[in-house]
Amino acid sequence: MSLHVLEKLAATNPDCEIWWDSSPLVYESWKQKVLSSAPAEKAADWDEQLTRLFDTAAVESEGKMGFGGVTTNPPLALQAIQNDPDYWADVIRRLAAENPDDDVEAIYWKTYLEVVSKSAEMLLPVHIASGGKNGYLSGQVDPRFVTDYDRMLAQGLQLASLGVNVMVKIPGSAEGYRVIEELTALGISTNNTTSFTVPQYVACMNAVSRGLDRARVAGIDLSKWRSVITHMSSRLGNIGDLKAQAELRGITVTDEDILHGEMAVLKRAYHMGKRNGHPSKMLQCSMRVTDEGEGGSASSWHISKIAGGDFVYTCPPSYIAALMQAEDRLPEFDANAINEEPPVEVIEKLRQLPYFRQAYDLDGMTPEEFSRFGAFAATATEFAAATRKTVDFVARALESARQQAA
Repeated sequence: MSLHVLEKLAATNPDCEIWWDSSPLVYESWKQKVLSSAPAEKAADWDEQLTRLFDTAAVESEGKMGFGGVTTNPPLALQAIQNDPDYWADVIRRLAAENPDDDVEAIYWKTYLEVVSKSAEMLLPVHIASGGKNGYLSGQVDPRFVTDYDRMLAQGLQLASLGVNVMVKIPGSAEGYRVIEELTALGISTNNTTSFTVPQYVACMNAVSRGLDRARVAGIDLSKWRSVITHMSSRLGNIGDLKAQAELRGITVTDEDILHGEMAVLKRAYHMGKRNGHPSKMLQCSMRVTDEGEGGSASSWHISKIAGGDFVYTCPPSYIAALMQAEDRLPEFDANAINEEPPVEVIEKLRQLPYFRQAYDLDGMTPEEFSRFGAFAATATEFAAATRKTVDFVARALESARQQAA
């Protein structure tokens, strides 16, 4: 049996978890697409590997899958809807008929709740078989309202009500951390998303700790509660202000420097949580493969530089496929990589940039600044645009239904 690259990564720490970063509703069609482009000599191995990671039959009959959980959000839900547009157009028409007074936005949100509910139901056997440790499905509050405390709390409670294995994704804004505290106090599992910086991770850990204290006082059952804190690695270094600030100051920052900086932020938060015995688990996402092409080397520092840690790695379809294409040219994982310090000279150079100091220093930002941080603002804008596309899909389905009825 040949191991998938991600299975080799998981072997560096028994508590490491590999998650799928997309709706489980699209896995089978994606798998078939990957296998259709597999080299002939690898096709059988790839089929076995991808089946071990997620096989609907094994999930239903045995409660087993290679993935520990699944992360999704409104933009990723759009992929699931587009994967089977006729089915979801029927769902939208049904929801509109059942809720005749609802506008497009309300039908959109109910549609998203259906995507989350259907996806969580698929994973429920895994959740039950693991005693509540695995089989979580992350559903996210609307990314257009990342600073609206009341709306996020209400949506978070709605999402949590869909199933015992729904983990609620909340953004790393000041208001978001207030919501995380409230949900934690109710024993609801959370996933802190749109988070990039050490100050955000500190704020999240503090919010979780306050919520847990309140939950214990209230006698809430926490036996199946979980918390993960997401580090959106390549988004930190590539869509915020780091490169622009370096250019304006005449500082040469290489791609390697950026990768070191992204990993340094994650490692600082990870080790801090470990020293304090904090129950939240760091989740690594937004990873990339550096591939010099056929005959050249390949690497993915976003996983190799933290191998040996008990992270959750949530991997989008494109990243998994890129790892498979490059597997023969990737170096072996070093289980001690998590303990390696970043080059001092690189961190000193990066700390000349206000953006990196905001991300790396414990007091780099106040909570009120989180939603204005470059990577946060850019990601929230991107996610909001994708959400509007989903809303428009709903609008077009309703328009089509009205035209057919006329």
